[in-house]
Amino acid sequence: MRPTFWAAILAAGLGYATASLAENADHAMVVSTQALASQVGADILKKGGNAVDAAIAVGYALAVVHPAAGNIGGGGFMTIRYKDGTSHFLDFRERAPKAATPTMFQDGFGQVVPHLSEVGFLAAAVPGTVAGFELAREKFGSRPRHDLMAPAIELAEQGFVMGEGDVRNIAEAAEDLAKDPQAAAIFLPGGKPPEPGFRLIQADLAQSLKLIAKDGKDAFYRGPIAKEIIAASAAHHGILQLADFAAYAPHQRQPIQCRYRGFDITTAPPPSSGGATLCELLNILEAYDLKAMGFHSAAEIHVLAEAMRHAFFDRNRSMGDPDFVENQVERMLDKGYAADIRRHIRRGKATPSRQLGSVEMSREGNHTTDYMVIDRDGTAVSVIYTLNDWFGAKVVAGHTGIVLNNEMDDFAVKPGTPNLDGLVTGASNEIRPGKAPLSSMTPTILSQNGQTRLLIGSFGSGTIITSIAQAIVNLVDFRMSLQDAIDAPRIHHQWLPDHISYDDDAFTAETGRELLKMGYSLMEGTQSGASEAILVGGNRLSDNSPTPIYVGANDRRAPMGAAIGW
Repeated sequence: MRPTFWAAILAAGLGYATASLAENADHAMVVSTQALASQVGADILKKGGNAVDAAIAVGYALAVVHPAAGNIGGGGFMTIRYKDGTSHFLDFRERAPKAATPTMFQDGFGQVVPHLSEVGFLAAAVPGTVAGFELAREKFGSRPRHDLMAPAIELAEQGFVMGEGDVRNIAEAAEDLAKDPQAAAIFLPGGKPPEPGFRLIQADLAQSLKLIAKDGKDAFYRGPIAKEIIAASAAHHGILQLADFAAYAPHQRQPIQCRYRGFDITTAPPPSSGGATLCELLNILEAYDLKAMGFHSAAEIHVLAEAMRHAFFDRNRSMGDPDFVENQVERMLDKGYAADIRRHIRRGKATPSRQLGSVEMSREGNHTTDYMVIDRDGTAVSVIYTLNDWFGAKVVAGHTGIVLNNEMDDFAVKPGTPNLDGLVTGASNEIRPGKAPLSSMTPTILSQNGQTRLLIGSFGSGTIITSIAQAIVNLVDFRMSLQDAIDAPRIHHQWLPDHISYDDDAFTAETGRELLKMGYSLMEGTQSGASEAILVGGNRLSDNSPTPIYVGANDRRAPMGAAIGW
């Protein structure tokens, strides 16, 4: 562990420079992981659309310009908060087909078949995005469907010029994409990944989007798109059926509410594990004077890691789809329970994770997509949706142009089997027909004295939760600017595997030695997710302008993204 540029700056204090600059606006703000999609949202807002309208338009645009993770072949969550404090949560998570079984990814000897739950049509759950966006538009939107989808249709039909990040995403998945003729025809021109500057035209996807714009969710769940997806699935040993699509319905659920140092947090309930885990983590941290400890000192990292360890243990042993299992959310939100946990955290001594107990392994892909919007009326929308891994199941469904998710891999495909990301869950997350897999997606909104102050999300599997928690700590405890708070290097602990993973230069070599003495195992190079955020009232949470000032920040880890306001 070498002293480096970041380490030297962190040792000197908090006044470090960031790789990108926050965007300020007076009327509205959009932040997403792809600049073209952010511009689509900003244009909708300028034309008088509300935040939900813009969020839907951004979501469809990302399906075109960020095909690795933007989606209509997947699902996700949307958190909405109005200026008067009214809040809503939409669950349009994917769900297992009716023919799914707990052992569907095992062979005759009970062994997991490698990659079967990751690549191919069998890995796909029933998508929820189109139904979720339609529910959002019907309940909370103000503009016709076609107006919101027209920009995405144009981007698919006319194409967009790919940048370095776009083609890198394709290159990472090229080996698997090449195995599917439909995917290869779209994303591997000439049989290889495109170069920067290539114009990606997606004619089949444009046609699918036109059908949805005309006939709404019926086109996707009962009409020609559903039939094409089912035919492709049947031809490639999948189990998706028309009855699965016809039966799909998104859910309106009650958001989780908790409080951290005077800030009210509105966040995701099950089947997201994110909200309850985030709140438990912050409840544990609330009693510590993190600022006095010093940013990423050994003492501060110790309590961060222990809070993460305990919160993830509770996440992993007891959470699942609330339509199938009883979740221990009230306990995880209870500040008295957090106090009990603190009594077991020893000063200067790491807690071996196995002392907490054991549960079964499951998986979760890293490649979600988060974006957020706030409009001139103060309506705030935070969205995270996913295909699971880059390009999901690495297949395009027939001539729809739609990349399908591999969300079946988010279930516990076999209790006790090691997973891709090390995430661990119990039997509550086993495969059942119609069930949604557990997720870490955590679209979150903070308010203070009734006023919306922060919209935040992240991608990156379990690091979604810890990324958002650390951004909140950076803003509240260390009073960083928004851009500094999300750009700052992070750590991550998720109970098992029992180590602190960390961004390059997250702490000094001396701090690393102290952590090793405490009993921690350290792993450099965590796949930390990129966060997008909007702050209301100034550049810091300690600012609070009486007139709306929207500050948008795109994480330095997501160079294709942008904050665009007006």
